[in-house]
Amino acid sequence: MMEKFQRLKGLVAATFTPMYQDGSINYSEIQKYAQLIVNSRINAVFICGTTGEFSSLTVDEREKILETWIEESKGRFKVIAHVGSNCQSESITLAKHAQSSGADAIASIAPHFFKPDTTRELIDFFKPIAESASKLPFYYYNMPSMTGVDLPVDVFLTEGKKEIPNLVGTKYTHNNLMEMGICLSLNDGEFEVLNGFDETLIGGLAMGVVAGVGSTYNYLPTVYSELIEAMSRGEIEKAREYQMEAIEIVKIIIRYGGGVRGGKAIMNLIGINCGNCRLPIKAFSEKEYSSLRNDLNNTSSFANLKM
Repeated sequence: MMEKFQRLKGLVAATFTPMYQDGSINYSEIQKYAQLIVNSRINAVFICGTTGEFSSLTVDEREKILETWIEESKGRFKVIAHVGSNCQSESITLAKHAQSSGADAIASIAPHFFKPDTTRELIDFFKPIAESASKLPFYYYNMPSMTGVDLPVDVFLTEGKKEIPNLVGTKYTHNNLMEMGICLSLNDGEFEVLNGFDETLIGGLAMGVVAGVGSTYNYLPTVYSELIEAMSRGEIEKAREYQMEAIEIVKIIIRYGGGVRGGKAIMNLIGINCGNCRLPIKAFSEKEYSSLRNDLNNTSSFANLKM
């Protein structure tokens, strides 16, 4: 049975994994990173997800990263452990470790090499993983653009709940707002739906979402906090302005290889030493850093920062 379950609200930062130049993990930087989270008034972190390059990490590394985040959080924000893997037994190991280490919740993406063809297969894959951390809330990390698994999430939630008691919702990284709305309305709002695309947070909020998980929240927390506040006050035009401000940054990071590569570079520029991504994502060059710095300085979000 789950213990002291509380729904998520507000911003959940999908964290980057700090690395040294040789690609080894820079665990010591997580202390500074955790303070950034506290200062940003972010409510939770999502560890070793897509942004954290989970598929390029070993199980031992993922476990130590989680332990370090839990230690450095000092109870000031929640820590959600992503335990997804193509290997079910690895996910079970990670789930057990998350529970014993004191994580607040676990999440798992669908296997994406050998893919489930039916909702039944997805439930069968996740069931022993969730059972391995039965005291923790379990979220299905739905991201069809990366996994190629585009099964009906509402069906998974309703059918999965019958066999996975700690299934509480989904990290919904998808643009299908109709399906998002259906998931939100299931059983009078039984399931949490966490908005997964930063660039469309306003759409999720309009549908009834109250929490989002995103990589750009790490370095644009004020923009998204103001967006949420504007929506709560019914100030739609103001909320649109904040969303468009965020979109300008997203457009920039896309030019530099996307949210993981470009976002990690931004973290380095703002003073959190995250290093480069692991291969096959290529390292950032000094020329690219100079160009990225100039691009960011031309936006309202970063114009006053020293980078």
